[in-house]
Amino acid sequence: MSRFAAPIAEQIWDMKYRFKQADGTPIDLTVEDSWRRIARDLAKVEKDPTHWEQVFYEALEDFKYLPAGRITAGAGTARQVTLFNCFVMGTIPDSMGGIFEMLKEAALTMQQGGGIGYDFSTIRPRGADVKGVAADASGPLSFMDVWDAMCRTIMSAGSRRGAMMATMRCDHPDIEQFIAAKSDPARLRMFNMSVLVTDAFMEAVKADGPWELQFDGKIYHTVQARDLWNRIMQATYDYAEPGVIFIDRINAANNLNYVETIAATNPCGEQPLPPYGACLLGSINLARLVKNPFEAGAKLDPEALHQLVATAVRMMDNVVDASKFPLPEQAAEARNKRRIGLGVTGLADALLMLGLRYGSDEAAKQTGDWLHAIARAAYLASVDLAREKGAFPLFDAGKYLASGNMMQMDEDVREAIRTHGIRNALLTSIAPTGTISLYAGNVSSGIEPVFAYAYTRKVLQKDGSRTEEEVVDYAVQMWRDKFGDTPLPDYFVNAQTLAPADHVRMQAAAQKWIDSSISKTINCPEDISFDEFKDVYMLAWDLGCKGCTTYRPNEVTGSVLTVSESADTAPGERANAPHGTESGDVIYMSEPLDRPEHLEGNTYKIKWPDSEHALYITINDIIVAGRRRPFEVFINSKNMEHFAWTVALTRMISAVFRRGGDISFVVEELKAVFDPRGGAWVKGKYIPSILAAIGGVIEQHLIAIGFLEGEGMGLKTDPQAQVVNGDQPRGKACPSCGQFDMVMIEGCMTCRSCGHSKCG
Repeated sequence: MSRFAAPIAEQIWDMKYRFKQADGTPIDLTVEDSWRRIARDLAKVEKDPTHWEQVFYEALEDFKYLPAGRITAGAGTARQVTLFNCFVMGTIPDSMGGIFEMLKEAALTMQQGGGIGYDFSTIRPRGADVKGVAADASGPLSFMDVWDAMCRTIMSAGSRRGAMMATMRCDHPDIEQFIAAKSDPARLRMFNMSVLVTDAFMEAVKADGPWELQFDGKIYHTVQARDLWNRIMQATYDYAEPGVIFIDRINAANNLNYVETIAATNPCGEQPLPPYGACLLGSINLARLVKNPFEAGAKLDPEALHQLVATAVRMMDNVVDASKFPLPEQAAEARNKRRIGLGVTGLADALLMLGLRYGSDEAAKQTGDWLHAIARAAYLASVDLAREKGAFPLFDAGKYLASGNMMQMDEDVREAIRTHGIRNALLTSIAPTGTISLYAGNVSSGIEPVFAYAYTRKVLQKDGSRTEEEVVDYAVQMWRDKFGDTPLPDYFVNAQTLAPADHVRMQAAAQKWIDSSISKTINCPEDISFDEFKDVYMLAWDLGCKGCTTYRPNEVTGSVLTVSESADTAPGERANAPHGTESGDVIYMSEPLDRPEHLEGNTYKIKWPDSEHALYITINDIIVAGRRRPFEVFINSKNMEHFAWTVALTRMISAVFRRGGDISFVVEELKAVFDPRGGAWVKGKYIPSILAAIGGVIEQHLIAIGFLEGEGMGLKTDPQAQVVNGDQPRGKACPSCGQFDMVMIEGCMTCRSCGHSKCG
């Protein structure tokens, strides 16, 4: 009998986490093989690996403990990959040589698949003097453009899309340009961006006082703090960025504030990290630990939770020793502090099983109680590890116990640390869990509310027919299994029907017992007023959150699938559809289409300047569901220097074409590749590389056959313009599977159909 609770869970495992040979032949024949592979690898560093392998396997079994995707996919494969998800890079020096050395380090880290965070506050502002060269500085935004181009280039060479976080202090002279940068939709698209907001700034905002913008002791401008705050609010109201990070609060609450200062986070914000810090993530699946769900005696099993947390801490501590690192500085940082980020997923489902409404006072209190129990169990487990294996190298009992979250920790835990030390400096964090939540049976993600109770994926088969596959939230499916078609109770709420204040209340309740931070998205209705929107951020500040990220659907950010209410349905449920089912006329080919014997196409010639031989590009098309779309591409040239990469490129592009969906992202990524040796002027237009030229040819072909609307534009027949329910538009197209099912979850655009995530 399959361990998977839903077909999509097995598909996610097969696509993302199943160990396979280079030709795609599976090595992990079952998910049990995957669990065994991970358990065996992480037990290797133990004195009794056989014993701990079985303990680790039992924790992984039935998706109770979910290591982050990098661990699940990489552990035990013997591949030269890092098991850490994200990194904050070194402090950027304010010099040309130092800046480009940091760029190189970023490229090396991203080449291994790590997301990165950077603080650009250390670069002098635009227009500042550059001594010795009689020039003015170009400012941090110009160098962020270089990072953005690097990320696109690295991404074009690998299967994982790049993820970066850029931060800037609220008192940097270029902060206004930083705030407005995302108003240009084509600029800095590989970055998430957040403003580092200080306590002093928030006090000035509340007092409507002046605020000095300065660098290296020099005051460049003085503005009104409230005006600058309103600029931040307007930008995120209009296009969802920048986020806000309360940086002084983060440093004050840091257990390691006696040896480090934090100025940046990983791409989703749940891990504020020092220079060269790395985030090691994993989640306890609370939905799997509830006894007697939906009954009067429903409760989360405290003994099972304590034991599972202890095992998870041990596994994560072993990852520090088992993992490889892109840079030696990252390895040293990880091993000196051994910080881990143990979090949760399935929180909203677990609350539903107890009959609690997400966002209510009772749910907030229960959330706090559960996370307090997790924090206690994690710290005590780390103390036991310190007794067995030693404390983290930079441990100083007096300074540690007087720092950060340790000041509020239970006294018996503090005494145990004082006596025995602690293995891991920081232990808790709540990360985005979109993909692993799908893998675990579509449990609710992280501490987010249930996004939708159910929705329908339409899968295109080889013969052109379509089959429908319902994807149901884990708790909703459990309710159906118990009670059949009985309507959902009124405490079932989802992300679209909750008031923003309910989101903030839950984030604040969770934050109290979280060492690091929380990745959480506060969904706001499109018609929320600007003043109400600003109140969300001020509430987050007042309730003690470490940061705030909102998502308000609009023409710039894109819309998300929503679920309407009616008198005949439970809150959040769609009329005339079972349990809030959503549907969309979207296409995803579960297997590549077979090639017909004859195809129609066109051949195009590219004559690249300074190249002896031209490139000839042939694109053949196929008719699917009455619509012409590209099926394969061939690139030919007499120049043998081009042979290997053109063959590889044609095979990869053709494979993408044959999978279906919106493949216009292929054009977008090719056109973004730049050649460090320089591009060329072709027909009066600058083309940054020969790959960009190929992308332009493919784009023109797609326009000619009616697949794209025009240059730089999306699908000619844009399904986003069609309606799903009443006047509610669809989400954006997924660049991986093509379904219009991209939603904002925990600060990350995530596809609910295939699990693709901007953040990995």
